[in-house]
Amino acid sequence: MNPCLGLTQRKTRISDQSERVWLQGVEQRCAPLGINALVSVFRSSQVRCSMFQKGIVLSFCASSAALQAQGKDPMIIVDDEGFEVRGHLQGGVNAVAETNLFWNLSDTFAPEENFDPDTQWLELYFKPGMSFLAENETISVYGKVSGVASYTEGTDAFDFTDEGEITLEEAYLGLSAETSGGLEIDVSIGARELRLGTGMLIANGGSSGFELGALKFGPRKAWDMSAIAKLSKGGTTFTGFFLNPNERPVIENENRLFGADIRHDFKSGGFVGASFIAVTQSGTPYVQAAPGGVGAPNVLNGARDNTNTASFYARTGQLSRALENWLFAIDGAYQWNNGLDLSSWAGRVQVGYTFANLGWKPSITYSYQTFSGDDPDTPELERFDPLFYEGSPNAWVTGSKSSSVFINSNVAAHGVALQGRPSPKDTLTFVTPISALTNCAVRSSLAKPRASISDRAGMPQPISSRASQTRMSRTICLSNTAGSSPAICF
Repeated sequence: MNPCLGLTQRKTRISDQSERVWLQGVEQRCAPLGINALVSVFRSSQVRCSMFQKGIVLSFCASSAALQAQGKDPMIIVDDEGFEVRGHLQGGVNAVAETNLFWNLSDTFAPEENFDPDTQWLELYFKPGMSFLAENETISVYGKVSGVASYTEGTDAFDFTDEGEITLEEAYLGLSAETSGGLEIDVSIGARELRLGTGMLIANGGSSGFELGALKFGPRKAWDMSAIAKLSKGGTTFTGFFLNPNERPVIENENRLFGADIRHDFKSGGFVGASFIAVTQSGTPYVQAAPGGVGAPNVLNGARDNTNTASFYARTGQLSRALENWLFAIDGAYQWNNGLDLSSWAGRVQVGYTFANLGWKPSITYSYQTFSGDDPDTPELERFDPLFYEGSPNAWVTGSKSSSVFINSNVAAHGVALQGRPSPKDTLTFVTPISALTNCAVRSSLAKPRASISDRAGMPQPISSRASQTRMSRTICLSNTAGSSPAICF
Protein backbone atom coordinates (compact mmCIF):
# COMPACT_ATOMS: atom_id res chain seq x y z
CA MET A 1 0.00 0.00 0.00
CA ASN A 2 1.43 3.33 -1.00
CA PRO A 3 1.86 5.44 2.18
CA CYS A 4 1.21 8.74 0.44
CA LEU A 5 -1.75 8.97 -1.89
CA GLY A 6 -3.16 12.39 -2.70
CA LEU A 7 -5.93 12.53 -5.22
CA THR A 8 -8.11 15.47 -6.04
CA GLN A 9 -10.41 15.50 -9.01
CA ARG A 10 -11.99 18.62 -10.30
CA LYS A 11 -13.81 20.20 -13.19
CA THR A 12 -12.45 23.38 -14.67
CA ARG A 13 -14.48 25.60 -16.93
CA ILE A 14 -12.75 27.39 -19.77
CA SER A 15 -14.16 29.46 -22.54
CA ASP A 16 -13.33 30.69 -26.01
CA GLN A 17 -15.30 33.27 -27.93
CA SER A 18 -17.30 30.68 -29.85
CA GLU A 19 -17.50 27.66 -27.57
CA ARG A 20 -17.65 26.30 -24.06
CA VAL A 21 -15.55 23.34 -23.13
CA TRP A 22 -15.69 21.28 -19.98
CA LEU A 23 -12.42 19.57 -19.16
CA GLN A 24 -12.05 16.67 -16.78
CA GLY A 25 -8.88 17.14 -14.74
CA VAL A 26 -7.18 14.90 -12.27
CA GLU A 27 -4.71 16.47 -9.89
CA GLN A 28 -2.61 14.66 -7.32
CA ARG A 29 -0.63 16.52 -4.72
CA CYS A 30 1.60 14.92 -2.17
CA ALA A 31 2.27 18.18 -0.36
CA PRO A 32 -0.10 20.96 -1.37
CA LEU A 33 1.60 23.74 0.60
CA GLY A 34 4.48 22.45 2.57
CA ILE A 35 8.05 23.52 2.05
CA ASN A 36 9.27 19.97 1.62
CA ALA A 37 7.62 18.40 -1.41
CA LEU A 38 5.07 19.19 -4.07
CA VAL A 39 3.94 16.72 -6.69
CA SER A 40 1.19 17.43 -9.19
CA VAL A 41 -0.18 14.93 -11.66
CA PHE A 42 -2.40 16.19 -14.44
CA ARG A 43 -4.19 14.41 -17.24
CA SER A 44 -1.08 14.83 -19.38
CA SER A 45 0.77 12.67 -16.80
CA GLN A 46 3.35 15.40 -16.22
CA VAL A 47 4.88 15.54 -12.75
CA ARG A 48 6.77 18.25 -10.97
CA CYS A 49 8.40 17.29 -7.70
CA SER A 50 10.47 19.64 -5.65
CA MET A 51 11.60 19.77 -2.05
CA PHE A 52 12.97 22.48 0.18
CA GLN A 53 14.18 20.34 3.03
CA LYS A 54 17.79 20.22 4.20
CA GLY A 55 17.92 16.78 5.74
CA ILE A 56 16.13 13.66 4.57
CA VAL A 57 12.52 13.72 3.40
CA LEU A 58 10.84 10.82 1.65
CA SER A 59 7.55 11.57 -0.07
CA PHE A 60 5.81 8.70 -1.78
CA CYS A 61 3.31 9.71 -4.44
CA ALA A 62 0.98 7.79 -6.73
CA SER A 63 -0.52 8.90 -10.02
CA SER A 64 -4.05 8.66 -11.32
CA ALA A 65 -3.07 7.26 -14.71
CA ALA A 66 -4.32 3.76 -13.85
CA LEU A 67 -7.73 5.10 -12.80
CA GLN A 68 -8.06 7.07 -16.00
CA ALA A 69 -7.17 4.03 -18.08
CA GLN A 70 -10.21 2.23 -16.67
CA GLY A 71 -12.49 4.67 -18.47
CA LYS A 72 -14.55 5.31 -15.33
CA ASP A 73 -14.04 7.94 -12.69
CA PRO A 74 -14.37 6.19 -9.31
CA MET A 75 -14.78 9.51 -7.48
CA ILE A 76 -18.11 10.35 -9.14
CA ILE A 77 -20.92 9.50 -6.71
CA VAL A 78 -23.89 10.84 -8.69
CA ASP A 79 -23.87 11.57 -12.42
CA ASP A 80 -27.34 12.43 -13.63
CA GLU A 81 -28.09 14.76 -16.51
CA GLY A 82 -27.22 18.26 -15.35
CA PHE A 83 -26.26 17.15 -11.83
CA GLU A 84 -23.05 15.65 -10.47
CA VAL A 85 -21.74 14.81 -7.00
CA ARG A 86 -18.04 14.07 -6.72
CA GLY A 87 -15.84 12.82 -3.90
CA HIS A 88 -12.36 14.17 -3.22
CA LEU A 89 -9.51 12.52 -1.36
CA GLN A 90 -6.03 13.73 -0.58
CA GLY A 91 -3.49 12.59 1.96
CA GLY A 92 0.17 12.18 2.74
CA VAL A 93 2.77 10.66 5.04
CA ASN A 94 6.13 12.38 5.44
CA ALA A 95 9.23 11.25 7.39
CA VAL A 96 11.60 14.10 8.28
CA ALA A 97 15.10 14.14 9.78
CA GLU A 98 16.64 17.56 10.49
CA THR A 99 20.15 18.46 11.65
CA ASN A 100 21.63 21.81 12.71
CA LEU A 101 18.23 23.48 12.95
CA PHE A 102 18.38 27.28 12.81
CA TRP A 103 22.12 26.93 12.29
CA ASN A 104 22.44 25.97 15.96
CA LEU A 105 22.12 29.62 17.01
CA SER A 106 20.25 28.54 20.16
CA ASP A 107 23.54 27.50 21.75
CA THR A 108 24.78 31.08 21.40
CA PHE A 109 21.71 33.13 22.27
CA ALA A 110 19.55 30.84 24.44
CA PRO A 111 21.72 28.05 25.87
CA GLU A 112 19.47 27.74 28.92
CA GLU A 113 16.64 26.45 26.72
CA ASN A 114 18.57 23.27 25.83
CA PHE A 115 17.07 23.30 22.34
CA ASP A 116 18.00 20.20 20.33
CA PRO A 117 18.92 21.25 16.75
CA ASP A 118 18.77 17.62 15.58
CA THR A 119 15.36 16.00 15.45
CA GLN A 120 13.19 13.54 13.55
CA TRP A 121 9.45 13.34 13.19
CA LEU A 122 6.66 11.77 11.18
CA GLU A 123 3.76 13.85 9.90
CA LEU A 124 0.60 12.89 8.08
CA TYR A 125 -2.64 14.40 6.89
CA PHE A 126 -5.94 13.27 5.42
CA LYS A 127 -8.21 15.60 3.46
CA PRO A 128 -11.58 14.16 2.34
CA GLY A 129 -14.22 16.26 0.61
CA MET A 130 -17.34 16.30 -1.51
CA SER A 131 -18.54 18.71 -4.21
CA PHE A 132 -21.59 19.12 -6.41
CA LEU A 133 -22.40 20.77 -9.72
CA ALA A 134 -25.91 21.51 -10.99
CA GLU A 135 -26.23 23.12 -14.41
CA ASN A 136 -28.55 23.89 -17.27
CA GLU A 137 -28.08 25.77 -20.51
CA THR A 138 -27.76 29.20 -18.87
CA ILE A 139 -26.59 28.82 -15.27
CA SER A 140 -24.54 26.56 -12.99
CA VAL A 141 -24.62 26.18 -9.20
CA TYR A 142 -21.72 24.51 -7.44
CA GLY A 143 -20.29 23.96 -3.99
CA LYS A 144 -17.80 22.00 -1.95
CA VAL A 145 -17.11 20.95 1.62
CA SER A 146 -13.88 19.36 2.89
CA GLY A 147 -11.93 18.86 6.08
CA VAL A 148 -8.35 18.22 7.19
CA ALA A 149 -7.05 15.81 9.82
CA SER A 150 -3.33 16.33 10.45
CA TYR A 151 -0.86 15.01 12.99
CA THR A 152 2.84 15.14 13.87
CA GLU A 153 4.41 12.19 15.67
CA GLY A 154 7.60 13.23 17.42
CA THR A 155 9.16 16.67 17.91
CA ASP A 156 9.19 19.04 14.93
CA ALA A 157 11.50 21.94 14.09
CA PHE A 158 9.64 24.33 16.41
CA ASP A 159 9.78 21.94 19.39
CA PHE A 160 6.12 20.92 19.18
CA THR A 161 5.64 17.25 20.12
CA ASP A 162 2.82 14.87 19.15
CA GLU A 163 0.41 17.57 17.97
CA GLY A 164 -2.56 17.38 15.62
CA GLU A 165 -6.05 18.65 14.89
CA ILE A 166 -9.17 18.04 12.79
CA THR A 167 -10.51 21.20 11.15
CA LEU A 168 -12.94 22.33 8.47
CA GLU A 169 -11.13 23.30 5.26
CA GLU A 170 -13.55 24.28 2.47
CA ALA A 171 -17.25 25.10 2.68
CA TYR A 172 -18.55 27.31 -0.12
CA LEU A 173 -21.33 27.84 -2.65
CA GLY A 174 -21.00 29.40 -6.08
CA LEU A 175 -23.02 30.49 -9.08
CA SER A 176 -21.77 30.86 -12.65
CA ALA A 177 -23.39 31.93 -15.89
CA GLU A 178 -22.46 32.98 -19.41
CA THR A 179 -24.08 35.75 -21.40
CA SER A 180 -24.91 35.58 -25.08
CA GLY A 181 -21.88 37.78 -25.74
CA GLY A 182 -19.49 35.22 -24.25
CA LEU A 183 -18.97 36.97 -20.88
CA GLU A 184 -18.65 34.49 -18.01
CA ILE A 185 -19.81 35.55 -14.55
CA ASP A 186 -18.82 33.56 -11.46
CA VAL A 187 -19.53 34.45 -7.82
CA SER A 188 -18.90 32.40 -4.70
CA ILE A 189 -18.97 32.80 -0.94
CA GLY A 190 -17.52 30.72 1.88
CA ALA A 191 -14.28 29.05 2.90
CA ARG A 192 -12.23 28.26 -0.20
CA GLU A 193 -8.81 28.68 -1.82
CA LEU A 194 -7.72 31.75 -3.80
CA ARG A 195 -4.30 32.36 -5.33
CA LEU A 196 -3.37 35.48 -7.27
CA GLY A 197 -0.69 35.47 -9.95
CA THR A 198 2.39 33.51 -8.90
CA GLY A 199 1.42 33.50 -5.21
CA MET A 200 3.72 36.37 -4.23
CA LEU A 201 1.13 37.93 -1.88
CA ILE A 202 -2.16 36.01 -1.89
CA ALA A 203 -2.07 32.20 -1.80
CA ASN A 204 -1.87 30.71 1.68
CA GLY A 205 -5.18 31.41 3.38
CA GLY A 206 -4.81 28.72 6.02
CA SER A 207 -2.40 27.81 8.81
CA SER A 208 -0.69 24.51 9.60
CA GLY A 209 2.05 23.21 11.85
CA PHE A 210 2.61 23.96 15.53
CA GLU A 211 -0.42 22.73 17.52
CA LEU A 212 -2.20 21.80 14.24
CA GLY A 213 0.47 19.33 13.11
CA ALA A 214 1.88 18.58 9.62
CA LEU A 215 4.37 21.47 9.63
CA LYS A 216 6.10 20.58 6.35
CA PHE A 217 3.05 19.39 4.44
CA GLY A 218 1.00 22.48 5.34
CA PRO A 219 -2.28 21.00 4.05
CA ARG A 220 -4.51 23.95 4.99
CA LYS A 221 -4.79 26.56 2.23
CA ALA A 222 -8.41 27.75 2.23
CA TRP A 223 -9.41 31.17 3.54
CA ASP A 224 -11.70 31.09 6.56
CA MET A 225 -14.24 33.25 4.70
CA SER A 226 -14.18 34.67 1.20
CA ALA A 227 -16.43 36.44 -1.25
CA ILE A 228 -15.10 36.18 -4.81
CA ALA A 229 -16.53 37.55 -8.06
CA LYS A 230 -15.02 36.89 -11.49
CA LEU A 231 -15.75 38.25 -14.95
CA SER A 232 -14.05 36.41 -17.83
CA LYS A 233 -13.96 36.81 -21.58
CA GLY A 234 -11.46 35.91 -24.28
CA GLY A 235 -8.69 34.87 -21.89
CA THR A 236 -9.01 37.95 -19.67
CA THR A 237 -10.33 37.59 -16.12
CA PHE A 238 -11.20 40.30 -13.60
CA THR A 239 -11.44 39.14 -9.97
CA GLY A 240 -12.79 41.09 -7.02
CA PHE A 241 -12.50 39.61 -3.54
CA PHE A 242 -12.92 39.84 0.22
CA LEU A 243 -10.71 37.55 2.31
CA ASN A 244 -10.56 36.55 5.96
CA PRO A 245 -7.54 34.27 6.57
CA ASN A 246 -7.83 31.10 8.62
CA GLU A 247 -5.16 31.92 11.21
CA ARG A 248 -4.11 29.74 14.11
CA PRO A 249 -6.35 30.50 17.13
CA VAL A 250 -3.41 31.46 19.35
CA ILE A 251 -2.28 34.22 16.97
CA GLU A 252 -5.59 35.37 15.45
CA ASN A 253 -5.00 38.94 14.30
CA GLU A 254 -8.43 39.63 12.74
CA ASN A 255 -7.00 40.36 9.29
CA ARG A 256 -9.50 41.46 6.63
CA LEU A 257 -8.53 42.11 3.01
CA PHE A 258 -10.29 43.55 -0.03
CA GLY A 259 -8.86 43.76 -3.50
CA ALA A 260 -8.98 43.15 -7.23
CA ASP A 261 -6.92 41.34 -9.84
CA ILE A 262 -6.90 41.46 -13.62
CA ARG A 263 -5.16 38.73 -15.61
CA HIS A 264 -4.83 37.70 -19.25
CA ASP A 265 -3.88 34.15 -20.21
CA PHE A 266 -2.34 33.63 -23.62
CA LYS A 267 -2.94 30.55 -25.75
CA SER A 268 0.81 29.87 -25.63
CA GLY A 269 0.58 29.24 -21.89
CA GLY A 270 1.94 32.58 -20.72
CA PHE A 271 0.08 35.14 -18.64
CA VAL A 272 0.26 38.74 -17.42
CA GLY A 273 -1.64 40.45 -14.62
CA ALA A 274 -1.85 43.07 -11.88
CA SER A 275 -3.39 43.18 -8.40
CA PHE A 276 -4.43 45.67 -5.75
CA ILE A 277 -4.81 44.52 -2.13
CA ALA A 278 -6.08 46.65 0.77
CA VAL A 279 -5.87 45.52 4.39
CA THR A 280 -8.90 47.16 5.97
CA GLN A 281 -8.54 45.58 9.41
CA SER A 282 -5.60 43.94 11.18
CA GLY A 283 -3.99 43.53 14.57
CA THR A 284 -0.73 42.24 13.05
CA PRO A 285 2.29 44.22 14.30
CA TYR A 286 5.15 45.62 12.26
CA VAL A 287 8.70 45.98 13.56
CA GLN A 288 10.74 49.13 12.93
CA ALA A 289 14.47 49.54 13.45
CA ALA A 290 15.59 51.71 16.32
CA PRO A 291 16.96 55.12 15.25
CA GLY A 292 20.47 54.65 13.94
CA GLY A 293 20.16 50.92 14.52
CA VAL A 294 21.10 51.34 18.19
CA GLY A 295 18.92 49.42 20.62
CA ALA A 296 16.00 47.06 20.28
CA PRO A 297 13.54 47.45 17.38
CA ASN A 298 10.21 49.14 17.99
CA VAL A 299 7.07 47.01 17.79
CA LEU A 300 4.20 48.88 16.08
CA ASN A 301 1.06 47.08 17.20
CA GLY A 302 -1.65 46.72 14.56
CA ALA A 303 0.50 48.49 11.96
CA ARG A 304 -0.64 46.23 9.08
CA ASP A 305 -4.04 47.91 9.29
CA ASN A 306 -4.54 50.19 6.24
CA THR A 307 -1.58 48.74 4.31
CA ASN A 308 -2.10 48.85 0.53
CA THR A 309 -0.23 46.81 -2.06
CA ALA A 310 -0.05 47.16 -5.84
CA SER A 311 1.64 44.34 -7.74
CA PHE A 312 2.17 42.98 -11.23
CA TYR A 313 3.29 39.64 -12.66
CA ALA A 314 4.08 38.11 -16.05
CA ARG A 315 5.39 34.84 -17.41
CA THR A 316 6.05 33.71 -20.96
CA GLY A 317 4.59 30.56 -22.44
CA GLN A 318 5.80 28.77 -25.55
CA LEU A 319 7.92 31.22 -27.53
CA SER A 320 8.98 30.93 -31.17
CA ARG A 321 12.05 31.17 -33.37
CA ALA A 322 15.24 32.18 -31.55
CA LEU A 323 13.45 32.29 -28.18
CA GLU A 324 11.67 28.96 -28.61
CA ASN A 325 13.34 27.27 -25.65
CA TRP A 326 13.55 30.28 -23.36
CA LEU A 327 11.45 31.20 -20.34
CA PHE A 328 11.11 34.69 -18.82
CA ALA A 329 9.13 35.81 -15.78
CA ILE A 330 8.88 38.94 -13.65
CA ASP A 331 7.02 39.99 -10.48
CA GLY A 332 6.96 43.30 -8.63
CA ALA A 333 5.10 44.96 -5.75
CA TYR A 334 4.97 48.28 -3.91
CA GLN A 335 3.35 48.99 -0.53
CA TRP A 336 2.16 52.07 1.33
CA ASN A 337 0.00 52.70 4.38
CA ASN A 338 -2.62 55.41 4.88
CA GLY A 339 -1.85 55.75 8.58
CA LEU A 340 1.85 54.99 8.62
CA ASP A 341 4.89 56.36 6.81
CA LEU A 342 5.46 53.11 4.91
CA SER A 343 7.25 52.71 1.58
CA SER A 344 8.36 49.16 0.74
CA TRP A 345 8.88 47.08 -2.37
CA ALA A 346 9.74 43.62 -3.67
CA GLY A 347 10.48 41.92 -6.97
CA ARG A 348 11.64 38.82 -8.77
CA VAL A 349 13.04 37.99 -12.21
CA GLN A 350 13.46 34.52 -13.71
CA VAL A 351 15.26 33.35 -16.85
CA GLY A 352 15.27 29.75 -18.00
CA TYR A 353 16.45 27.70 -20.97
CA THR A 354 15.58 24.15 -22.05
CA PHE A 355 18.03 22.08 -24.12
CA ALA A 356 15.22 20.44 -26.04
CA ASN A 357 17.47 18.48 -28.43
CA LEU A 358 19.43 16.71 -25.69
CA GLY A 359 18.51 13.56 -23.86
CA TRP A 360 16.42 14.14 -20.73
CA LYS A 361 15.66 17.64 -22.12
CA PRO A 362 17.65 19.35 -19.36
CA SER A 363 16.72 22.89 -18.35
CA ILE A 364 18.35 25.53 -16.19
CA THR A 365 16.50 28.42 -14.52
CA TYR A 366 18.05 31.36 -12.68
CA SER A 367 15.99 33.53 -10.35
CA TYR A 368 16.67 36.58 -8.25
CA GLN A 369 14.16 37.86 -5.71
CA THR A 370 14.51 40.75 -3.29
CA PHE A 371 12.34 42.22 -0.53
CA SER A 372 13.04 45.55 1.12
CA GLY A 373 13.93 45.79 4.80
CA ASP A 374 13.74 48.70 7.20
CA ASP A 375 16.60 51.20 7.05
CA PRO A 376 17.64 52.30 10.57
CA ASP A 377 18.96 55.61 9.15
CA THR A 378 15.53 56.84 7.98
CA PRO A 379 12.37 57.72 9.93
CA GLU A 380 10.22 55.87 7.38
CA LEU A 381 9.35 52.16 7.51
CA GLU A 382 10.68 50.21 4.51
CA ARG A 383 10.03 46.66 5.69
CA PHE A 384 8.09 44.70 3.05
CA ASP A 385 5.04 42.74 4.22
CA PRO A 386 4.62 39.53 2.13
CA LEU A 387 1.06 39.07 3.43
CA PHE A 388 -0.12 35.50 2.76
CA TYR A 389 2.39 34.27 0.21
CA GLU A 390 2.85 30.83 -1.33
CA GLY A 391 5.48 28.92 0.61
CA SER A 392 6.03 25.97 -1.72
CA PRO A 393 9.49 25.33 -3.18
CA ASN A 394 8.37 26.22 -6.71
CA ALA A 395 7.08 29.58 -5.53
CA TRP A 396 8.50 31.98 -2.94
CA VAL A 397 10.58 30.11 -0.37
CA THR A 398 14.06 31.66 0.00
CA GLY A 399 15.87 28.63 1.36
CA SER A 400 15.65 25.34 3.26
CA LYS A 401 16.37 26.41 6.82
CA SER A 402 15.85 30.11 6.25
CA SER A 403 12.22 29.44 5.24
CA SER A 404 11.61 28.43 8.87
CA VAL A 405 13.36 31.54 10.20
CA PHE A 406 12.81 34.45 7.80
CA ILE A 407 9.72 35.59 5.97
CA ASN A 408 10.02 37.38 2.64
CA SER A 409 11.17 40.66 4.12
CA ASN A 410 14.67 42.16 4.31
CA VAL A 411 15.93 39.31 2.12
CA ALA A 412 17.65 38.99 -1.26
CA ALA A 413 17.95 35.52 -2.77
CA HIS A 414 19.54 34.04 -5.87
CA GLY A 415 18.44 30.62 -7.05
CA VAL A 416 19.48 28.12 -9.70
CA ALA A 417 17.31 25.14 -10.64
CA LEU A 418 18.46 22.29 -12.87
CA GLN A 419 15.89 19.88 -14.23
CA GLY A 420 15.99 16.79 -16.40
CA ARG A 421 13.45 14.28 -17.66
CA PRO A 422 14.86 10.73 -17.87
CA SER A 423 11.49 9.71 -19.34
CA PRO A 424 8.19 11.45 -20.08
CA LYS A 425 7.00 10.33 -16.64
CA ASP A 426 10.10 11.09 -14.59
CA THR A 427 11.56 14.43 -13.49
CA LEU A 428 14.84 15.07 -11.66
CA THR A 429 15.27 18.52 -10.13
CA PHE A 430 18.24 20.10 -8.35
CA VAL A 431 17.72 23.48 -6.66
CA THR A 432 20.33 25.72 -5.03
CA PRO A 433 19.02 28.92 -3.40
CA ILE A 434 21.42 31.46 -1.89
CA SER A 435 19.82 34.08 0.37
CA ALA A 436 21.14 37.02 2.34
CA LEU A 437 19.68 39.64 4.66
CA THR A 438 19.86 43.02 2.95
CA ASN A 439 19.24 45.58 5.71
CA CYS A 440 19.48 45.27 9.44
CA ALA A 441 17.64 46.62 12.43
CA VAL A 442 20.51 46.33 14.90
CA ARG A 443 24.08 47.56 14.75
CA SER A 444 26.74 45.68 16.62
CA SER A 445 30.44 45.03 16.52
CA LEU A 446 29.55 41.36 16.05
CA ALA A 447 27.94 40.13 12.85
CA LYS A 448 25.39 38.00 14.69
CA PRO A 449 21.61 38.12 15.24
CA ARG A 450 20.87 40.44 18.12
CA ALA A 451 17.13 41.03 18.01
CA SER A 452 13.92 39.61 16.63
CA ILE A 453 11.23 40.58 14.19
CA SER A 454 7.73 39.19 13.78
CA ASP A 455 6.36 37.25 10.86
CA ARG A 456 2.87 37.69 9.41
CA ALA A 457 1.45 35.68 12.30
CA GLY A 458 3.29 37.61 14.98
CA MET A 459 5.88 34.88 15.56
CA PRO A 460 9.40 36.08 16.48
CA GLN A 461 12.29 35.47 14.14
CA PRO A 462 15.95 36.52 14.36
CA ILE A 463 17.51 39.26 12.26
CA SER A 464 21.11 40.11 11.64
CA SER A 465 23.30 43.07 12.41
CA ARG A 466 24.46 45.52 9.74
CA ALA A 467 26.70 42.83 8.23
CA SER A 468 24.58 40.64 5.99
CA GLN A 469 24.42 36.89 6.41
CA THR A 470 24.30 34.44 3.51
CA ARG A 471 22.66 31.02 3.60
CA MET A 472 22.65 28.29 0.97
CA SER A 473 20.79 25.00 0.70
CA ARG A 474 20.32 22.38 -1.99
CA THR A 475 17.41 20.26 -3.09
CA ILE A 476 17.34 17.11 -5.20
CA CYS A 477 14.12 15.37 -6.15
CA LEU A 478 13.37 12.34 -8.32
CA SER A 479 9.75 11.64 -9.17
CA ASN A 480 7.81 9.09 -11.17
CA THR A 481 4.22 9.41 -12.33
CA ALA A 482 3.43 5.74 -12.74
CA GLY A 483 3.06 5.11 -9.03
CA SER A 484 5.30 2.05 -9.19
CA SER A 485 8.29 3.82 -7.66
CA PRO A 486 8.54 6.51 -4.95
CA ALA A 487 9.49 10.13 -5.35
CA ILE A 488 12.56 10.74 -3.22
CA CYS A 489 13.70 14.22 -2.21
CA PHE A 490 16.66 15.20 -0.07
